[in-house]
Amino acid sequence: MPEITDHQNGIIQVKISMSFPLRWVNSYVLRESEGVTIIDPGPHTPDNEEEWKQAFAELGMAFSDIRQIVLTHHHPDHLGCSGWLQQLSGCKVWMSERSFQETLLMWGPGSTIQTDLLKLFSSQGMPEEWTDQLETHMNGFLAQITPKPEVSFILKGQKFAMGGREWLPIETAGHAPGHVSFYHEESGIILCGDAVLPQISPNVSLMPGSDPEPLQSFMQGLQKLKKFEVSTAYPGHRSSFQHFDDRLETLLLHHEERLAKLEQLIASGPASGFELCISLFSSKLGIHQMRFAMCETLAHTRELERRGRITSQSGTDGVARYYIC
Repeated sequence: MPEITDHQNGIIQVKISMSFPLRWVNSYVLRESEGVTIIDPGPHTPDNEEEWKQAFAELGMAFSDIRQIVLTHHHPDHLGCSGWLQQLSGCKVWMSERSFQETLLMWGPGSTIQTDLLKLFSSQGMPEEWTDQLETHMNGFLAQITPKPEVSFILKGQKFAMGGREWLPIETAGHAPGHVSFYHEESGIILCGDAVLPQISPNVSLMPGSDPEPLQSFMQGLQKLKKFEVSTAYPGHRSSFQHFDDRLETLLLHHEERLAKLEQLIASGPASGFELCISLFSSKLGIHQMRFAMCETLAHTRELERRGRITSQSGTDGVARYYIC
């Protein structure tokens, strides 16, 4: 039985299982006069099908009660079960158009993300012992997002109805292009997905074919979110929290400190992206965490290049190395 928490404010939190280290994703059920809205239903696995069946039984609901599913972004731990639940209920599935473009980039017909990622990592000095694992790793997500939903698009700047309330969609990027948080002005509640997390820093990845400057986009998104008076934030992972403004400042400072550390590493001698990744995060990682670490490192080197602090050159071995300007 998944852990279910009724926050007594129209928001029901359902913890749907996912892999270590996060362990669960927060799905939210919002009751309304005719059915319910589900936000981010978690990755699609046989175990999670059972968790949703148990959750609906505990809540006294049927799959036919699902009026709509809303996705904050395209990552498998958020999008995953939406197609399966749509097939059971016939409901609409909503996401931003930009997020849908990322879905196609990752898993659409003709997607070249596997070969593009391998080329990127190889050009950054990642050894074959790691790159040889990428295809199997990336293919492992396919079952978690199958079947894919038929989607409708959330319109920018237009209020969106969920759970008997009108919410303002706030689109940001960095963690995921097209990520949408939902803000209810009267209560100060924000459903912030992975845009802001209370204890960990959301992963910011440079992905081939996606946002070319993801860290700048992420930090701009945090500044955008600072404009809203938030009483309680309901994130995609971990627990709800009240210190939203402080958390925004902490995340901004965290990335400035990481940029400074990376620049210091490069000042001690030219280094490849992979060498910098190992210095920042360690080599004692599985392929899943290594991909995140590598893409995050490259998001930071790209930001230092954008700021004119470092430059890169490819050597005779085809590997790019970073230098202080």
